[in-house]
This record gives sequence, C-alpha cells and structure tokens, in this order.
Amino acid sequence: MSEVSREYKDRLFTFIFNQEEHKDWTLCLYNAMNGSRYENPDDIKITTIKDVIYLGMHNDVSFIIANQLNLYEQQSSYNPNMPLRLLQYTANLFDSYVKDNKLRKHGSKLLQLPAPKFAVFYNGVKDVPEKTILKLSDSFPEGVQADIEVTVLMLNINYGKSRDLLDACQPLMEYSWIVNEIRKRSKTAGIKEAVDSVINELPRSFVLRPF
Repeated sequence: MSEVSREYKDRLFTFIFNQEEHKDWTLCLYNAMNGSRYENPDDIKITTIKDVIYLGMHNDVSFIIANQLNLYEQQSSYNPNMPLRLLQYTANLFDSYVKDNKLRKHGSKLLQLPAPKFAVFYNGVKDVPEKTILKLSDSFPEGVQADIEVTVLMLNINYGKSRDLLDACQPLMEYSWIVNEIRKRSKTAGIKEAVDSVINELPRSFVLRPF
C-alpha cells in the first residue's frame, strides 16, 4: 500500500512545475506571474538545484527565461526567512551558471547574468494577505545600513485567494483545488483516504488528471 508523503503539497508543486516534459505548465505560471505571452516552452531552461550536487540544499523550482532567473518556492507554513534562503539558492545557481557558460569572474570584462526574480506560493492554514513582500533587511539590526537587499513576493494561493493569478494559470488553479480538497476531506478521514478520493474525483477538465 502506498503511503502519502507529509510533504505532498511541496512534492506536488515541484512535480507540476519542475518537469522537462511539461515545461508548458512552467511557462503558463511564468506568463501568469508576469503578464507575458511566451508560447514556446523550449524558451525555458530549468535550473533547479538538486542536492546530489549541493549536499543538503535543493530548491523547488528555478528556471531561466527572457534573461531572468526565476526562483519559485512553495510554502505550507509562513516563513519570514525566505529572502535568506533564496539568496543562498541564487548564489549556488549563479555559481553553476558561471561554470556552465565558462565565464571568468576574475576577468576585466563585466559578466552578464540573468536577473533574479523571487516568488513564494503560500498555501498554509495561517491567514495571510494575498500579497506580502518579505525583505532580507528585516533580519538586520535596526538602524544599521546594509549593502545588500533581497525582496521576495509571497502570494497566498489557497483556493479562493489570488483569483486573477489562479484564473490565468490552470495548473496552479488545479493544484490549489487539490490541496484544498485534501485538507477538507482529511478532517473526517485519514490523509491517504482523502488523497485517494480527491485523485479519483478530479474533474475531467483538469490538465493534471492524466498524471
């Protein structure tokens, strides 16, 4: 009998948006986030960190498109330290980017790097605004001037929230619906029974249904 991972929300998010075979879903989310209309999934290069390379460190979804390095994280609990974590991920991703492109950090030529863009997709039970800006500087001592800042957009994607975003990206809307249904049904049944019933009753219109 298959067991349900306690981290199913994170694993499902990465399954949907971190697949080479379905970069169209990743592209759909990117377009919804940026109001863009890119149509070719092959424009996306997935760069997600695997802990095979960096022991103990992996991120949910990262990819490059249109000279942007996009890092998307799913969170089922409120975490004000995401700017620090995303800064660490970005440092490792830039390290790989420099090596992969055989760039010289110690040369006299200014390197061209993809611009980092950060987003956290929150679907925990704590009531938070639909949009929140998290800042690395909030971790610094008050009154101390710093030479670095990291800002992260946190979006509440619980079902019924951030409607414009969910309406613009069907895979994200379906993910939000699935998590919401599992949460509701697990109150009166075991988590495995809740997951099984949701999977068996996915609407036929869902693009995730075959998977």
